[in-house]
Amino acid sequence: MLYISDSCTDPQRNLATEEYLLKKFKEPIFRLWRNAPSIIVGRYQNTLAEIDYNYVKENNITVVRRLTGGGAVFHDLGNLNYTFVENRAEDSKREETNAMFRRFTRPIIEALQAINVNASLEGRNDLLIDGRKFSGNAICIHKNRILQHGTLMFDVSTSNLSSALKSRPEKFQDKAVKSNRSRVTNIKEHLTLAGIRKNLLAYNLLKERAIELHHSDARPTLKDADVIWFMNYLGTYITTQNKQTITPYNYTKKDNEEIDSLFQKRYSTDKWNYGHSPRYTYGTIKKLKGGIMEFYVTVDKGIITKLDIRGDYFFTSPTEEFIKQMVGTPHTKEEIAKKIGALNLNAYFADTQPEDIVNLFF
Repeated sequence: MLYISDSCTDPQRNLATEEYLLKKFKEPIFRLWRNAPSIIVGRYQNTLAEIDYNYVKENNITVVRRLTGGGAVFHDLGNLNYTFVENRAEDSKREETNAMFRRFTRPIIEALQAINVNASLEGRNDLLIDGRKFSGNAICIHKNRILQHGTLMFDVSTSNLSSALKSRPEKFQDKAVKSNRSRVTNIKEHLTLAGIRKNLLAYNLLKERAIELHHSDARPTLKDADVIWFMNYLGTYITTQNKQTITPYNYTKKDNEEIDSLFQKRYSTDKWNYGHSPRYTYGTIKKLKGGIMEFYVTVDKGIITKLDIRGDYFFTSPTEEFIKQMVGTPHTKEEIAKKIGALNLNAYFADTQPEDIVNLFF
């Protein structure tokens, strides 16, 4: 088994790496990795139905679509992601996804229980501690290969999580998968010094991390239990417990070139991250300086295909002319702002600002 402890924190490149490892490698793989603040949406989700678009843009949170199914999740550097990639067994077609989730989450659960954290698999693919979710997991199958990856919330900003994923379901009418807003918890909240000291590996790594951080060999406290310590502990525990031969792996020049190609062509593009959303209809009503305005937008594959506008605003050019200009525009704030910036907006909507009209599309 190849073991990859990844230092990259670019969400889009990390998801490109996941696809590359799944499709290009033959060996079993265990990978640990982290992302800068980001929202990772499921393969067939409606991205705009899952995120608070304005919050995401204002806070520079990256949005990226993954290959696997399931719901949208928030990542930051306090979250640790893990990935297993393995060949399908001869009889794996008879193995249901529930059994796969049990198989691949078992090492994570055992590692947490070894430091006295009461983790368990609940339902199909969630890991819980005392009834609160700290990990969601998803699977993708490519030919004879299985990829399962999951989140491990160690010390995630729950306020950013709830704000970034705040959707407005009353405004969307679609058949896309909606994310579960489960009660969540951080692993760090459930650690005790006594529990860590029961495991010599975990305790020694904690002392080493404390020395590195504080230049002191003083007895460590729980504030010293950071995500890097947890990453080191989890990687060491799982690789030493695994019965397969473990080989640490570093990406080659060829690996990096192919990952970069995937990043450029797919994972950094709006077409992939937003445009693969299914057809949906969005509606909003706002009172602006120029009057009350109602926008009803139909989007298919990321493109505005229909626009209906109502309101008590004043105009000197017909609204139908504005609608004709906007249909066919990608449903992103940047493209809509660009298109509106080229129009004589006040001819269509008196006493309005371009930014106000752009916001009516979201």
